[in-house]
Amino acid sequence: MDKKQPKIESLSYEQAFQELEDVVSALEAGQPNLEDALMLFERGQALARHCASLLDTAELRVRRLSDSEPVLPVEPDAEE
Repeated sequence: MDKKQPKIESLSYEQAFQELEDVVSALEAGQPNLEDALMLFERGQALARHCASLLDTAELRVRRLSDSEPVLPVEPDAEE
């Protein structure tokens, strides 16, 4: 874990999720020392929180858009 990592807040959902998958893979593969494993775990927790926050924001935007759109009537199929 020596390489410089971008700030989590600057990552898109896709970037954060990919890094989270990489962290999980590294933890499952086993680390040479406890300190590296703890650093990976902490980064993974922060990435998971960031992903959840981005999903919550996206869901809120979709709900707002859905609430502001008029409900269109659904026409029955002509075959009925």
